[in-house]
Amino acid sequence: QVQLVESGGGLVQAGGSLRLSCAASGSIFRINHMGWSRQPPGKQRELVAAITSGGSTNYADSVKGRFTISRDNAKNTVYLQMNSLKPEDTAAYYCNAKITTTGLRLDDYWGQGTQVTVSS
Repeated sequence: QVQLVESGGGLVQAGGSLRLSCAASGSIFRINHMGWSRQPPGKQRELVAAITSGGSTNYADSVKGRFTISRDNAKNTVYLQMNSLKPEDTAAYYCNAKITTTGLRLDDYWGQGTQVTVSS
């Protein structure tokens, strides 16, 4: 069993910053793709940022220049630094990881979500 535990969400004023963290634990053999998605109320979940095991990154156009994704392989942790936050960034944020377990199964895992609310 693998768990992703998120932290760092909260309430922040427009223009402020937050740093989200997501640590993976459990029967992990290898972590491949890691990323962050978000789901505003009443809308579909959308990819925000992704990072490969080699460090290549991709961002949604809406967050380019404001958000930065990074990972600490030694800690099995992915981060999302969010700067210049806007009210439209308000959403439940979910971390995701494609993980090969010690049983050599490749599966997609999701955190339970952390709420980010940006006030105007």
